[in-house]
Amino acid sequence: MGAAHTLQFKLGAAGSTHEDNNFETLSLVWLDDSIMDTKENLIIQQKLRTVTHHLITFQDVQVMPRIHQHRQVNSIYVYVKDQVQNEEWTKKFPKIKGVHRTLEAILAKIQSDQVNIRFKVDEPLAVSIFTPNSALDKSTTELNSKFIHSEVSIDVLLRMKSNPTDKNDLIDLCKEKYKDNEKELAIVKEFEQNYSPDQALWWYTRDSFLYRLLNKALRVQNTDMIFLFRFFIRDIEQQLEQHKCLTPIRVYRGQLMSNEELKILKDSIGRFISMNSFLSTSIEREQALRFLNATNISDDSQRVLITIDADPRLDGVKPFANITNYSYFAHEQEVLLMLGSIFQLIDIHYENQVWLMQMRLCDDKNHTWKSVFEQMKNQYGGGDGQTDLLSFGSVLSNMGKYDDAEKYFHRLLNELPHDHNGIADCYHNLGEIALEKGDYDVSLEWYYKSLAIKMRTLTSHHPDIAESHNSIGVVHRKKGDYMRALESYTKALTIFKQAFKEDNTKIAKCYNNMGNIYQLEKKYSDALEYYQKALAIQQRQLCDDHPDLGSSYGNIGNVYQCLGQHDYALNHYKISLKILENSLPPQHPLIAMTLKNMGIVYEDKGEFQQALTHFEKAEAIRRHALPSTHPHIRIIEEDIQRVKAQMNKFS
Repeated sequence: MGAAHTLQFKLGAAGSTHEDNNFETLSLVWLDDSIMDTKENLIIQQKLRTVTHHLITFQDVQVMPRIHQHRQVNSIYVYVKDQVQNEEWTKKFPKIKGVHRTLEAILAKIQSDQVNIRFKVDEPLAVSIFTPNSALDKSTTELNSKFIHSEVSIDVLLRMKSNPTDKNDLIDLCKEKYKDNEKELAIVKEFEQNYSPDQALWWYTRDSFLYRLLNKALRVQNTDMIFLFRFFIRDIEQQLEQHKCLTPIRVYRGQLMSNEELKILKDSIGRFISMNSFLSTSIEREQALRFLNATNISDDSQRVLITIDADPRLDGVKPFANITNYSYFAHEQEVLLMLGSIFQLIDIHYENQVWLMQMRLCDDKNHTWKSVFEQMKNQYGGGDGQTDLLSFGSVLSNMGKYDDAEKYFHRLLNELPHDHNGIADCYHNLGEIALEKGDYDVSLEWYYKSLAIKMRTLTSHHPDIAESHNSIGVVHRKKGDYMRALESYTKALTIFKQAFKEDNTKIAKCYNNMGNIYQLEKKYSDALEYYQKALAIQQRQLCDDHPDLGSSYGNIGNVYQCLGQHDYALNHYKISLKILENSLPPQHPLIAMTLKNMGIVYEDKGEFQQALTHFEKAEAIRRHALPSTHPHIRIIEEDIQRVKAQMNKFS
């Protein structure tokens, strides 16, 4: 056998693995110049999969001198016949954990190194950062959006009604995933037969498929996997609530961070951090330091000791508990903090070759994000009420994840009885997705199917009927049929005014849409009047960072652009962009539209470099969020080519 090396990869951010079906947190990479030549090697691969299921094999031994520098490589194990000779050169590489002559020895070493997997300090933390408005700049608005949508999506999942088949869906997937791995398959079957909600913490802390798959899914935001785990996440939350700490506590966690990650956090002192995964900590500072100091660092990484002060008496704080008596590892003094916990970053400084980071656990009340969060929360299930697939799909749609949302709406249609009132809502949401994708005829079909059900089951002046008329008007406008669009908007406005007082955001939406028609018909004074009426209502009814406000400022900017009042237009677009970036996911189409509009104004002013910059930003978002055939992609490409031609003309 030639020299063979097993490298252990940790897979961090989304996109760090080339295989979409790799659900594992850890991967083993087996390097051997004769990898497929012997039956012995095939047996070795089978045994390695008992350590972690995801095994990659390759033969290019020339990569070895370079592979040590990759941050994703956590540990290297060398399997050779001449142990003494190879131990010399391996001393140059601190990531090499050992040189072994037998397969049993290397397997035992890998398993031993992974025993304390929950405290692995080199696993990336999945966090979102919120910056108060007073400190906002271009680099932080995107972080705010991720922060808010992370909290909203967790809230919707936890409020979702339980389904008896939830566990079975997860088990079926895992059985298929591990069908060739006897060891892991046995654990899956044990979980199927023995699991109960009061054992959630025991199962979570066990080194098994549950821990690995859940944490990988949370870190890379795998929507389908997180959805399958929702019952398990809810059970963990309930156990943490049941056994939560009752008095203030200080806990610690060792964490290896890249220089870039550390810099972002050092620039975020005083800001709020949402933890997008469960956080394992220790009540013993020395234990956290031991884990930290046992980890090798590279030129691109730093050791960080995180200290967290947590007070359970705060109103609205997410639960945390000392789970020593409920853990698979009963000897560890572990405190587990709930997924979605919010912290304020107090201080970071360097001391005794370790960065010390101080945080405190926060409640989710009385902070600058709270008003946005509450308004978005009320959209999905009404405050503290139950949510469902419709709510979950709506969250995904509002995050710009249209394909995922469409999949869950179709699933809901298959599950609902034919006379369920949720079918009309499902049709309506599918119409919205088709509209965003540019499939206008398909969108109209869904909207009219939704309207037909509502007309049969609701009173003629029900607000839901007005919603359908309003949406149908939007599609007609997109198709260039302004007369039919205005007819639909007028029907919607009449019903909304009968159902609500004048100061209602649904009425504001109608005003905005009618303003769109007047603008397209070049009736700019009428358009401005309706846009300003909409904005006035929204300013009274919505928080300062609500995306609907951003849309209204953008609409007013459009009118000023048409009137040739470039500075007024840019001022309104900048306000719009700031709000939208602060409240919507970074790839949302509304952000792209605002960037495009700003590009047009800069082009009209002859500032071609600024125009090109904004067009290219808009193009990047549209390519990420829309199908390649969407007309908006073709239009933005034409914008870019036109501006480049102008720049070449004057260069």
